[in-house]
Amino acid sequence: MTRLRLAGLLLTAAPLALALPAAGQAQPAPNRTLRVAPHADLRTLDPVFGSIVITRMHGLMIYETLFAWDSKLQPHPQMVESVSTSEDGLAWRFRLRDGLRFHDGQTVTTRDVIASLKRWMARDTVGLKLAEYTAGLEAEDERSFTLKLRKPTGMVPFALGSAVGQIPVIMRESDAATDPMKPVTETIGSGPFRFNRAEWRSGARVVYDRNADYVPRAEPADGLAGGRVVKLDRVEWTIMPDPATAAAALQTGEIDIWEQPGQDLIPVLSRSRDVRVERYSSLPNQGMLRPNHLYPPFNDPRARLALAYATDQADFLAAGFGDEQWWKRCGSYFVCGSPNGTEAGAAPYAKPDLETARRLLAESGYKGEKLVLNSSYDIAPIGRMAEVAAESLKKIGMNVEVQFADWGTVTTRQQNRNPVDQGGWNLFVTTASGATMQSPITNIGTNMACERAWAGWPCDAEAERLRNAVVEAVDEPARKAATEALHRRLAEVQPYRVLGQYDQPYARRVNISGVLEAPVMVFWNIEKK
Repeated sequence: MTRLRLAGLLLTAAPLALALPAAGQAQPAPNRTLRVAPHADLRTLDPVFGSIVITRMHGLMIYETLFAWDSKLQPHPQMVESVSTSEDGLAWRFRLRDGLRFHDGQTVTTRDVIASLKRWMARDTVGLKLAEYTAGLEAEDERSFTLKLRKPTGMVPFALGSAVGQIPVIMRESDAATDPMKPVTETIGSGPFRFNRAEWRSGARVVYDRNADYVPRAEPADGLAGGRVVKLDRVEWTIMPDPATAAAALQTGEIDIWEQPGQDLIPVLSRSRDVRVERYSSLPNQGMLRPNHLYPPFNDPRARLALAYATDQADFLAAGFGDEQWWKRCGSYFVCGSPNGTEAGAAPYAKPDLETARRLLAESGYKGEKLVLNSSYDIAPIGRMAEVAAESLKKIGMNVEVQFADWGTVTTRQQNRNPVDQGGWNLFVTTASGATMQSPITNIGTNMACERAWAGWPCDAEAERLRNAVVEAVDEPARKAATEALHRRLAEVQPYRVLGQYDQPYARRVNISGVLEAPVMVFWNIEKK
């Protein structure tokens, strides 16, 4: 085995830092309680089962991954101490760092790692893609294991550090070995926080206590990478679905951080001398209108194209995010301004063409059947954009009924593959982080691998062939050419309607510092003075 040469192997050219510093640093003395108003209630506890952001935030509190992305979305070792690869690139050998322990005191072993990776590879967009290249996972001893590939790919560290979709957290073997199609309800990880189940009140409060036994890496924190040094006693999430209530609580000091403040209240918060409004991600987020590809009319690409011709991104973005300073039109599935932000093939859908939309809808065989658009006002922009979707689609003859529920119910229903009359759905509006959508590997909506795809289950062999070409590209020009070809195909088959992109700031009290730039908000490194 030789030490790994990673520059140029990943989808981006930046190098990875793979060396573990000599020793971890001890946790600092406990500080205070951080009170946060998150964007949604926590319903699903398993970050390998659910891809929603609130579950991912929860997962990163209590679990760890083998690698972790920094603020530039580059992977660095997290649970891994060292990594090497064979000359032919088909064998990757990993050694876990010393001192990894689960919250119940058990040592983290390669048995836990292998069971966890296999479960993730059965669930996630990135994991499924890595599984296509994987020939096997073999434990060498308690701390070392080998990932064997069928053919070389440079995506391995990037994938194992994925912070989007269903993340590859390492669970106890007993939890990870369960049915991947059913959520794990245990919450025993090895991360810097412990889930306080006794104080969890669904719809009201989620509590995390500092894990005093956790030993962070010695590097400075950078995004999700580096030392996860906890400087607080505990973190409390207080569920505040009413934006006015959350705004008032932040201004009076009842809460310290509002993770996703309502856009219409940002001017008010910005004028408060005790509050700061800032961004914690350099990439904008993306809005999407997702159809269910399993049933008519959206099993026909002509009906999906009708969605694109019938909708104006500006209508959605203005309704969801207010002032245009916070949003922009963009036809790229992979986020304008990102390394992969091509708009190839998307020009015809830049502005509505209702006549073409009506023609395509008729050609698809649609005859006015009721269509259910599943949504929630728990996340106000999503609810408002759902209303815009319904009105836009009615203009071309779609019989759309918006059915509102709490966000937990909405996301649970999204997994239902049954017809509408058996609890299924036809459409939903949602948003996703720029970190999720910027890469053909991580973009959950452009995975068109049929039953292995994300909710909506699009199926297109040509798109999958082109996505594989991106993964296997040997250099930057080849990757860019492959990404453009893929994007042209996606524009033709429309796995979802891109609704443009927007910036989502957070708001904090002035005595809070250390919030990291990351794909989702995390709570290590934060100080409360």
